[in-house]
Amino acid sequence: MTAAVVVEAPGVHRLVPHTPRDPGPGEALIAVHAVGICGSDREVYQGNRPEGYVRYPLTPGHEWSGTVRRVGAGVPGELVGRKVVGEGFRNCQVCDRCHAGETTLCTAGYEETGFTRPGAMAATLTLPARLLHPLPEDADLTAAALLEPAACVAAAALKANVRPGERVAVVGTGTLGMFAVQFLRAASPAELLVVGARRDREALSRRFGATGFLTRDQDLPEGFDAVVEAAGSADAARTAATLLRRGGRLVLTGIPAPGAQGLDPTDLVVRQLEVHTVFGAPPSAWAHTVRVFAAGLLDPLPLVTHELPLTSFSQAIDLVGTGDPTVGKVLLRP
Repeated sequence: MTAAVVVEAPGVHRLVPHTPRDPGPGEALIAVHAVGICGSDREVYQGNRPEGYVRYPLTPGHEWSGTVRRVGAGVPGELVGRKVVGEGFRNCQVCDRCHAGETTLCTAGYEETGFTRPGAMAATLTLPARLLHPLPEDADLTAAALLEPAACVAAAALKANVRPGERVAVVGTGTLGMFAVQFLRAASPAELLVVGARRDREALSRRFGATGFLTRDQDLPEGFDAVVEAAGSADAARTAATLLRRGGRLVLTGIPAPGAQGLDPTDLVVRQLEVHTVFGAPPSAWAHTVRVFAAGLLDPLPLVTHELPLTSFSQAIDLVGTGDPTVGKVLLRP
């Protein structure tokens, strides 16, 4: 029997029999290979995701990889059998932001796979084929399951607009931070500093291309051209800003807890800092991610520390919340 995870309400979940939904016009049915768990999935389970950004009962799972098994009317048949990943945001395609390619700003309201629509913690997932990004035939689908968080970081890297020879830094050493290091390294910076809360990620940071590593309690240098914040705290955002030169570029990807004290607007104005933010990934960032992954410039596998069966959903959620530095990315396998 194939199964799916259903979170009925905060703190309440069950494993249910799963029946694939045949793809309708414009849709594709995906056999899920692996699905990642991140902090937002834990929020869904605990019930502290912001109102309007989750709809119960729900099958979670927004980070996934798989293979196309069937397609509906109007979808090219050549997609059947292809390895794919897919965008989560269900944009309307007709508002001005969608027409501008900024689909994460769709004015029709928030809808996303795994949060308000059925996600990939099931044997199959049926979704609009227009959201799919085909992978090379020899792609590692386990590694590809991490391309959703990578795409969010790709959006940040594109906004950072790093030129070869610039000094760049990353604040945060989790999954997003490690992806940021890889994307920024591909831009050939003269210096790539990683700033973390502790030293246990130094070796991995250097493996991915960092030229230096410091903890936040050390004396930090200044004068960086661009900094990507990937830690999700107001303190990390302020640390990131202090690293910048006058006129430098700051990209914030983390979402601090509500009520956090933010950046100093006086500092932003006087130093003429350029501030960008990222929430989700538009199609351009997804395309960039798949291209960089296919070129061998993005290596997600070292970030995976646990692979568990779908039946171990509770254990996986607990692992993600332990704060244990030996727990990296946790994947579920249907």
